[in-house]
Amino acid sequence: MSHASAAEVSGPTPFGNTYDGLPVERYTLTGGKITVRLMNRGATITEVLAPDRAQNLADVVLGFDNIAGYESEANQYFGCTTGRVCNRIANARFTLDGRQYQLADNSAPNHLHGGGKRSLDKVVWQGEKLVTPRGTAVRFTYLSPEGEEGYPGNLKLATTYILGDDGALWIEWEATTDKPTPVNLTNHSYFNLAGAGSGTVLDHEVTLYADRYTPVDANLIPTGKIEAVTGTVLDFTTAKRIGERIEQLTNTPTKGYDHNFVVMQGKQLPAAVAKVREPKSGRVLTVFSTQPGLQFYTGNFLTGQAGKGGKPYVYRGGFCLETQHFPDSVNQPTFPTIILKPGETYRQTCVYMFSAE
Repeated sequence: MSHASAAEVSGPTPFGNTYDGLPVERYTLTGGKITVRLMNRGATITEVLAPDRAQNLADVVLGFDNIAGYESEANQYFGCTTGRVCNRIANARFTLDGRQYQLADNSAPNHLHGGGKRSLDKVVWQGEKLVTPRGTAVRFTYLSPEGEEGYPGNLKLATTYILGDDGALWIEWEATTDKPTPVNLTNHSYFNLAGAGSGTVLDHEVTLYADRYTPVDANLIPTGKIEAVTGTVLDFTTAKRIGERIEQLTNTPTKGYDHNFVVMQGKQLPAAVAKVREPKSGRVLTVFSTQPGLQFYTGNFLTGQAGKGGKPYVYRGGFCLETQHFPDSVNQPTFPTIILKPGETYRQTCVYMFSAE
């Protein structure tokens, strides 16, 4: 996986205004095998054009043609940077240094993906083009003020997207704080390697480099246990079709695959955590991460909402591979900590590599 890149950045170009009148802009990263479009609302991936085995390009991420789509109820965190704390926090509260913090219960009774109106996916970040040691990049920065969505501390955030010549899109997160505060950032892109809006992802073949997972209760909160995937429908240690066993989960609390897998501990360099292949096109997505967890989600709440070009995003019409720390870590003392302290810098990396075979 090469770091260096001859990718080029164009933009920013206007992409409309948010409902409260803030201008939204898009950037385009081109070079090598893929083209990536990004917007500063939510530091979001809006398009990834990736070739199939015959070099035909398709846009493989779910999203919308205009800002109104992203501002609507039809947007289920498509492509965004999610936080301050992604995934779920039990009962929408946590205690830190003896003080209890109450958050929005936007997935009642729990807090989901950073909260309500001012979570990181909904605010407008500041974009800039820059050259990094890994190549040409777009960096989005945002200062989340003390108390935003109920969290302590002024949190300075940066999400940087770097495009490699080998079809790899690097995502690097950094954060600093002036008070101890929980931080757990991820990218929430939904992928369909046959092309966004081209039906379900049930024929995609998934391999997860994870032999354990964190079981959840009826409210999708981890029990605190870590269990083996062996002998369960969660065993993707060898490639399996998404649709092969998913119906066994339809009438469970997760309604399909929506599970946190334990992929590794304490890696400094991104390690492979997942590989997905779409057999008809030959497109392959390989995911690398520095984080200990991976949420595999199969679009169980997609409703057929109209996406790009008016195409419907059908039930199970996209999958997410969210690199992360474990859900509810802030309330689970046995899980790796997500508390960031003054003087420390939060750093995590995710790489989405696109290829064809």
